Amino acid sequence: MSETRILKKHVPQLATLHAVCEANYGRLLRLLPDLDQQLKYCFSAGKGLSYQIQIQLCEPYTTTVEMRQLSEGLPTYLQPVMQIRLYHDARMAEVLGFQHMGKFKPSYPYPNTLMHQRNEKELVNHFLSEWLAFCLRHLSATPIDQRE
Repeated sequence: MSETRILKKHVPQLATLHAVCEANYGRLLRLLPDLDQQLKYCFSAGKGLSYQIQIQLCEPYTTTVEMRQLSEGLPTYLQPVMQIRLYHDARMAEVLGFQHMGKFKPSYPYPNTLMHQRNEKELVNHFLSEWLAFCLRHLSATPIDQRE
């Protein structure tokens, strides 16, 4: 007989999460010079691999962007896509959605029906941090006209 063991509730480390979100905000500002315009930026990262950041919504205190990987030869479900909100007053950027999953809770019981990690919110924001660092190392962005 197998017994499902539920672990103690994960308690997020807010100071760590805030530091990651603040660093992500700074990285996004370096990548996106015109946050007040709905533009697309494309970052080439080598043969057949690029990343696109599209500014979707510009409001006085927040900006919402979508970041996606574009890889030739890979099916779209294997290419990461995430929605990110920048909070200009707090100078933080937080992942709102990743791979068509949105609204992450601070912690999840484990196991759970959707198989989220206990610290899923922290993990997706750390992933964004690594992804933005990669883009900055391969910085060759060009804005793409939305009317195309």
